[in-house]
Amino acid sequence: MKVELAQLAGRDNDTAYNLQRALAAIAACAADTQMIVFPETHLMGFPSAETVAQIAEPLDGPTVSAVLAAARERDIAVVVGMAENDNGRFYNTTLLITPEGIALKYRKTHLWASDRGVFEAGDRYATCVWNGARVGLLICYDIEFPETARALAQLGVELLIVTNGNMDPYGPTHRTAIMARAQENQAFALMVNRVDAGDDGLVFAGGSALVDPLGALLFEAGREEGQFRVELDFTQLEFARKDYRYLDDQRLKLPGEVVEQASGLRELLIP
Repeated sequence: MKVELAQLAGRDNDTAYNLQRALAAIAACAADTQMIVFPETHLMGFPSAETVAQIAEPLDGPTVSAVLAAARERDIAVVVGMAENDNGRFYNTTLLITPEGIALKYRKTHLWASDRGVFEAGDRYATCVWNGARVGLLICYDIEFPETARALAQLGVELLIVTNGNMDPYGPTHRTAIMARAQENQAFALMVNRVDAGDDGLVFAGGSALVDPLGALLFEAGREEGQFRVELDFTQLEFARKDYRYLDDQRLKLPGEVVEQASGLRELLIP
């Protein structure tokens, strides 16, 4: 699988600017790229409690529709974060958008300090099958909790994608966490972070990364903007899981109802 990591600076509360940059990145993808991944809430930036009602959009709003049109034009999958407005309830949401539509939606379940009072927490973990691989999504602070990735592993995840908005001085925290989440769940983990300073003075740490199912770092970006191309060899999953399986050997399973749909969408509801 050939993926591009769009490690970009964004502008908080400036959807037009962020969308233009996303569309330009999609247009710039190599002809054989199959997926491009953007940072956390890239499309809107980080709204505040005062701005979220004006900035957040529904999933069928104009911004997601523009990304979907670009995905169709380039025949590519797009993973991108947004501020979602669901009938007046606001979520920090990441979407997997394919030329066919929204294949997967995930609402951040672990709200960091700046999320609280702005967004509500999501209530489920979800995976879908895309391009022959079972894909799951997490967002930033989520990966500091081992249970989030384990929930996706219990749903069969093979590729864990993290949209990130991690800032100084916590860059090393997410470097450690993404490697651990891949190794302990024997899955690929791909993380794309924002760079440069936000409106509130936070300095985003970059360090977008790809980790293999043994926890080895295959690629790591620096602190500058860039569009980085990586390739995943899924035969490594078989190698990593050949002699033992953590999921088979673990003594405790996470609680929650598993719901599976005919489309291949598989969810674990948080009890």
